Order: sequence, then C-alpha cells, then structure tokens
Amino acid sequence: MVRVLLALVMLCCAGGARAELQSLFPSAPSQDTQVTRASLFSPDPQVGFFAPLPERIAPPTAAIIGTGTTPVDRLLSLIANAEAGSAGYNAVQHGARIRPVKPPTQMTLGEIYQWIRATPGQPHAIGRYQFIPSTLRRVAAERGFGPETQFTAGVQDALAVVLLEDAGLSQFQHGEMGRRQFMHNLARIWAGLPLPNGRSYYEGHAGNSATMTWAAFEGGMARIWGASG
Repeated sequence: MVRVLLALVMLCCAGGARAELQSLFPSAPSQDTQVTRASLFSPDPQVGFFAPLPERIAPPTAAIIGTGTTPVDRLLSLIANAEAGSAGYNAVQHGARIRPVKPPTQMTLGEIYQWIRATPGQPHAIGRYQFIPSTLRRVAAERGFGPETQFTAGVQDALAVVLLEDAGLSQFQHGEMGRRQFMHNLARIWAGLPLPNGRSYYEGHAGNSATMTWAAFEGGMARIWGASG
C-alpha cells in the first residue's frame, strides 16, 4: 500500500515539473481558463516569449533643406541660381586663380580655412551660397561647426539658413516685414541678387554684379509665397 501511494505522489510531481518546463512556450489555454503571458517580442499575450520580432517601421524621412519643396528650400534654390549656377554645392568663385585641390563638398571647414590662408590676394567665395571667408567663419561658429566639419550639402544649407534669418526670414514669414524689404535685405547679403534698379548692392565691387533681373527675382518670390504673400 505504501509503495502504491509513493508511486502516485511521484507521478503528480512529474506532471507538475512538465507543466513548469512548458510554461515558457506558447500553448493553447483550456476553454475555461484565461492565460496571459508576457512577451519581450510581441504585444500578443497568446504568442509567447519566442515570438518573431515585429516588423520595423522606418521613420519618415525629414525634408532636406535646400533640395526639398518647402518655401525655405525653394528660396535657397532661387538664391543658389543667382550665386552658384550649375556648379551648385561645389562652386568656387571664378576669380580664384588657385582653386582647392578637392571639390568643396569633400573638404572640411578646416581645409577650406587652410586654402584661404594659403592663397591670399584672390577671391575665396565658396559653395552653393558663395560664402566669403569672414561670413563662413561667423555662421559656422553660430551653428557650432568646428574645423573638422565636412562642407557637405547639408552643412552648406544649414549655414545659409543663418543668413536667411539675418535678412529677416522669421519676421517676413510672420507678416512683420514686407516682401520688398526682405528682398532688399537678401540682396545686401548675396551680391548675385538684384535691387529694384536691376543692379547688385555690391555692383562693381570686386567684380560683383547681379546675375538675375529684378523681375526674375520678384517672380521667383511670388511663385514661392504667392503674388500677395
């Protein structure tokens, strides 16, 4: 009798052990029992610990300043047409007799500064927005870009936005500055942009002249912000 009882006890313990071992794996619950299992890999409590990883959803890609379709992007492109033309981000002022040994987008700011120091007495306007040395150093400092920063398209766009703000971009966008005044301010920053008389603000200085007409400048702004914007 004692042997029979001992055997029954051992069978019960073995069944409990099997249930304990199987508790990490998914199994169908009984009809009268609600089972909830936490899972590190699935929000579905019925799937279990070893469920496959959920499909990753890629975050939306942010618009790239200067190459997108926002008003600021389009304004930067309008300015770039007057300043750099088809050379774009790798533009170097045509009057530079000694050009950088690499395309500007492949250079760091430190390498550009070194090129400027090594080639005195010539124009050094560089990039899509034709930054002159003093302006380049100032806006780079405002952005926190050190000498190790590569002069990529994105960096150039970020630097140009500092100049847009200098011209009153925020005030213009909030209706606190008229379009004509904003355009005048832009022309004081970028020599390729015209004043209403069709001339550059820096006409004749270091060979500068406007590279687009006032009508083209005004028409471009109207296409970006609307005729009455």
